[in-house]
Amino acid sequence: MKRTMTLNLSEAEMAALEEMCEQKGLSKIALVRQALRLYKSVDDRLGRGDKVFVESADKSDKAELMVL
Repeated sequence: MKRTMTLNLSEAEMAALEEMCEQKGLSKIALVRQALRLYKSVDDRLGRGDKVFVESADKSDKAELMVL
């Protein structure tokens, strides 16, 4: 069963959403759904006590991802 939700975004948030949709060729709802799946995956790992890292392509820089 699908449910409907209204989402109010600031101008900056909407601009970021629209820019990412254009870059990725996704609709707004598809991008929001993808973001929710990613956030859930990260949150599940952090909830288990895992650490999540972001590493540069050349592996010269690595930083722990912090979620508030």
